[in-house]
Amino acid sequence: MKTAVASDPTSVRVSSYVEYLPAIFQEEPFVGQFLLAFEQILTGLQPRDPSAPAPEQPGLEEYVDRLYTYMAPGQASSDKNVAPEEFLPWLASWVALSLRDDWSTDFKRRLISSMISLYRQRGTKAGLKKLLGLYTQEKVEIDEFDEVPYYFQVKLTLTDLDDLRKKETIARALIDREKPAHTFYNLLFRISTMQINNTYYWPEEVKRDDWSGKGVTGLRVGWNTILGTENTPGL
Repeated sequence: MKTAVASDPTSVRVSSYVEYLPAIFQEEPFVGQFLLAFEQILTGLQPRDPSAPAPEQPGLEEYVDRLYTYMAPGQASSDKNVAPEEFLPWLASWVALSLRDDWSTDFKRRLISSMISLYRQRGTKAGLKKLLGLYTQEKVEIDEFDEVPYYFQVKLTLTDLDDLRKKETIARALIDREKPAHTFYNLLFRISTMQINNTYYWPEEVKRDDWSGKGVTGLRVGWNTILGTENTPGL
């Protein structure tokens, strides 16, 4: 006779491992409770209440089931099937990459994932553009000038102005790391100008329920409106 775990949350919980014991041992409640510790370590125990949070410490079997995720740096920490943050330096060492402490975790993941392809373009305009794009997640422009040999200009678009000085420091470090040694550059930032309204409004002839992309964005100085004066005839 096997001991079953009662569905009553107030009942004494016993380990499922008792099912593998001889029947005489299954009759003793203490054995089932004693084996809970081993089940927690080896297999992992889920809460009896489905709405309760999962244990912070998974069992060894759960670790093995997720072992493949340790090889996947991923693109963002929000993805559950990626390596933990503390494992990223080890993954980076496999692609000969040194991680800076001031890099965000998500940027580290994106860079590790793309490092092999970046090596093939290292020292080129395309490679530098891709690298800076991975960092800013925004538009990157690199211009070269025939009039000034070995000089190039980098334009980065920033929509988030938080820690602007830090972002500039990181961007310059990335450029210095990747550019050919004999070249020099200038770094410019394209920053969103004053924004009056960032919502959508619907013209009277367009029903809100039938928007279909016909809404018009709010006013943005330097984008779809300007500040200034205009001489109108007759006024």
